[in-house]
Amino acid sequence: MSRIGKAIITIPAGITVSEKEGVVTVKGPKGELSQELTEGITIEQNEGTLTVNRPSDAKQHRALHGLYRALIANMIVGVEKGFEKKLELVGVGYRASHAGQKLELALGFSHGIVLELPSEVKVDTLTEKGKNPIITLTSHDNQLLGMVAAKIRSFRKPEPYKGKGVKFVGEIVRRKAGKSA
Repeated sequence: MSRIGKAIITIPAGITVSEKEGVVTVKGPKGELSQELTEGITIEQNEGTLTVNRPSDAKQHRALHGLYRALIANMIVGVEKGFEKKLELVGVGYRASHAGQKLELALGFSHGIVLELPSEVKVDTLTEKGKNPIITLTSHDNQLLGMVAAKIRSFRKPEPYKGKGVKFVGEIVRRKAGKSA
């Protein structure tokens, strides 16, 4: 059995989990999330705990067992506490600002980049003198948050020679030596 899949999920107080026709819905103080389950994967709920079950030991069922357990656990954490990702802009003249759900980036191109963010994702930009600008993204949906953060990072990935670009805070960029004289 999958070690991740057979782990029991504890449901904190104030969170409700329900399953109807193969769709798991999790409601909490930060919002509501739902995930469709593949046919055969079931959930079993007993007094504040949740167990994900699979119908057989087929390779596909074993793979999906751990996946759905992790997705449901992330949904529960998301509606209770939420998730946060921080991106750092490394480079001279790189700037970030936001107005509502629009994020404006200056990443060294001839034009600025304006990105319209989904309503579930909240954005905050921090610019301090002498430090790199930081973009903070928060949401209750971990999958959506990761996709938005990856989209922002894809505009200018960190390059290996000077380390310039958009990177996650704490990410280590492997550096290369330049040309030797």
